Amino acid sequence: MPCPALPDGFDFTDPDVYHRRVPLPEFAALRRTAPVWWNAQPHGVAGFDDDGYWVVTRHADVKEVSTRPDLYSAALNTSIIRFNEHISRDQIDVQRLIMLNMDPPEHTRVRQIVQRGFTPRAVRSLEAALRGRAGAIVAAARERGSGDFVTDVACELPLQAIAELIGVPQEDRARIFDWSNKMIGYDDPELAITEEVGANSAMELISYAMNLAGARKECPAKDIVSRLVAAEDEGNLTSDEFGFFVLLLAVAGNETTRNAISHGMHAFLTHPRQWELYKRERPATAAEEIVRWATPVVSFQRTATRDTELGGARIRAGQRVGIFYASANHDPEVFTDPEVFDITRDPNPHLGFGGGGPHFCLGRSLAALEIDLIFNAVADTLPDIRLEGEPRRLRSSWLNGIKELKVRYR
Repeated sequence: MPCPALPDGFDFTDPDVYHRRVPLPEFAALRRTAPVWWNAQPHGVAGFDDDGYWVVTRHADVKEVSTRPDLYSAALNTSIIRFNEHISRDQIDVQRLIMLNMDPPEHTRVRQIVQRGFTPRAVRSLEAALRGRAGAIVAAARERGSGDFVTDVACELPLQAIAELIGVPQEDRARIFDWSNKMIGYDDPELAITEEVGANSAMELISYAMNLAGARKECPAKDIVSRLVAAEDEGNLTSDEFGFFVLLLAVAGNETTRNAISHGMHAFLTHPRQWELYKRERPATAAEEIVRWATPVVSFQRTATRDTELGGARIRAGQRVGIFYASANHDPEVFTDPEVFDITRDPNPHLGFGGGGPHFCLGRSLAALEIDLIFNAVADTLPDIRLEGEPRRLRSSWLNGIKELKVRYR
């Protein structure tokens, strides 16, 4: 059924849409009129052999899809809702080696292993080091006087946290930043990233991680890599599996947290009363509201394993189903005044870390810690930070990214 509020041909995965804005008014129209809506596409434009996908917009329905891996598969077509139209099926299928694109029981096995690195104790053990790093990052920005908040501040702590977590030398963090940018930048012509460059960057990162795993097998250290790979016969990861795990970390643990911090800073600078409140009170609820507001991953997808019904729509086996976290996080059935940036919002059952179920974000606690540490450091050292231009957005079909945010630090 067509939604009368949407123009003909509108596509919720069109990267040109997200280059300008997140389509929140269009999501609102669907929640009111057709909460599970068929979005037709030209055949194969997303890289899949089909003519469209279902758009799931309500908070409750996104949670339903997220918690039913038996009915909604991440493996059949991966979790990425739109690839380049020239991608081959073999290139799609190989991505099932990444945990994000697995279903139980294989997903359960890999997740049980990698979650050793994300226990509350493991995250707490990083806090002192990351607090020091956050302070140093912000102090260096202050010395510059002005610059790009994304590259000067937002990207640095997530990169350093990954390096700290898995034992990557800090001097290699720029390589991880470059590889991850190239892997997700295929929709943005300004980045001049071809499909081949993105694939090569993924392979370089996987090779780097596999070499790291091999070194830890030979000479274990007191880091997460050793705990994950040093004894495969005790239920640890193979070197290949570790390589794909680091590939996932580079995007899920780097790109998403970096964009949450970038959007959070922009939100504070365009809501000055909230910035004053934060500097004065430092509410513990701020990080969760920043993630809700930013929703760095706009959407993932699942594929129906059998005929079913959701939100009044009849979904056929094999059809793709897009779960739009950005819409769910603005659902007025769940959030009072969802269009308001409120760092004291409590409770805040946002889906910025996923809708629950097997793919709920492993690094939620670490991401929230990074956001908390960096904004405390900014408030302490850069209390008068101000905008010097509008943010430049990433052209992407599924990430809500900021490429550049010009600011004056003092």
